[in-house]
Amino acid sequence: MAHQPDTSLHLVADLGDCTHLGDLAYIDACLREAASAARATVLDVRLHHFGDGMGVTGVALLAESHISIHTWPEHGIAAIDLFVCGKEADAAAGLEVIRKALHGTIRLSRTIERLGMAIGDQTASETPAALLLPKFQ
Repeated sequence: MAHQPDTSLHLVADLGDCTHLGDLAYIDACLREAASAARATVLDVRLHHFGDGMGVTGVALLAESHISIHTWPEHGIAAIDLFVCGKEADAAAGLEVIRKALHGTIRLSRTIERLGMAIGDQTASETPAALLLPKFQ
């Protein structure tokens, strides 16, 4: 499954008023459901729990990139990162699954078109992806 670089989208969000932030199995299921909603393929999920009453950090490795989460149950907050590639991918749908699952509210949400940085006076929409790739090799 090959995706063109100019279809890459990075969504970062901070959630507040969340629940289940220290539940490793729940977070695992949440990331898998978010990937499905985002129309992405899960390759693996890796999570780490920091101990009783503490948070979780983890990542769902996707064929289309990744979804990561970092939680602070003592504050009811979570930092979410969804990076997806492909015209069919839907990062916003993935975020909504996470928000609902954690019963949270979105405090911050930013979307970044990746691999679309300006080159001279051109933007990614004006620049063939082939010109961007050598910068990363």
